[in-house]
Amino acid sequence: MTQLTGQPWTDDVVRLTVPADGGYLGVLRTATAGLAARLQFALDEIEDLRIAVDEACAMLLAIATRDAELECRFAVTEDALTVEVTVPTVRGATLPAESSFAWKVLTALTTSATATAADGRATIGLLTRRSGTY
Repeated sequence: MTQLTGQPWTDDVVRLTVPADGGYLGVLRTATAGLAARLQFALDEIEDLRIAVDEACAMLLAIATRDAELECRFAVTEDALTVEVTVPTVRGATLPAESSFAWKVLTALTTSATATAADGRATIGLLTRRSGTY
């Protein structure tokens, strides 16, 4: 697997798997905040990233199969946090268009956002760099 930058995962990686249920999103938001704090992100950057992860998960939960698990992979580098969230999807599921409000939120709150849907799985990737490191 590669990061949004196309480079292999080589730094610290944290993987969390939770049931694809909104009641478990707090675990992912907390992990996101903790890892961003480790990178010394500003408080507003941490909150933006928590909101982005929550929004990405909400998009995926809407198309997840019954009893699915939400897999979240966090990659920590010196100046950035990459989050990739993946879920198995129902047949024919599609992610919101890049022109949708949900995507506008993701791109406004992160450095970059990507999405893929193939072979019955959908993944949303978020890359956030610390202020001043763009």
